[in-house]
Amino acid sequence: MPRVVQTKPFCKIRKVRNVALAVASSGIATTLLSGGRTAHSRLEETPTCNISKNSARGALLKQCKLIVWDDCTMSHKRAIEVLDRCLQDIQSNRKLMGGVVVLLAGDLERLYLLSREALQLDKINACLKESYLWTKVEKLYITTNMRVQLFSDVESGAYAQKLLEIGEGHL
Repeated sequence: MPRVVQTKPFCKIRKVRNVALAVASSGIATTLLSGGRTAHSRLEETPTCNISKNSARGALLKQCKLIVWDDCTMSHKRAIEVLDRCLQDIQSNRKLMGGVVVLLAGDLERLYLLSREALQLDKINACLKESYLWTKVEKLYITTNMRVQLFSDVESGAYAQKLLEIGEGHL
């Protein structure tokens, strides 16, 4: 069963004519988001923010109150750092992310993918945990596999447990 971002928080924000954006790092992940787009198409993953305050995209981000970025760990840390600077500029607010609530969702066991020739150190340095923003992020962890719990799927539960053991280096 695919994950779908619940629409209730989005509806509350949109009800008062504000903007809530759902973005993801890959096109595949966007199919799981209600009205989702890739972060690149919505926010521009470039080393500098090329979004003018007077552009349509700038106006959209000016009204934005919530951004949910799924699979953010698959993006280079610079993409998220650029989003921070861009939102500060567009919102005219020097607070983190320009005061916009940004929910970064992703699996920290998965690193941003560089080319096969890239050194392991390059891959590690590119990940979100190496960003200056990491210390400012409030970390929340999912501790219950809802698919297994809701559907009493023992086979999926065993598979999920094996994945966790591999990720933690125990298997």
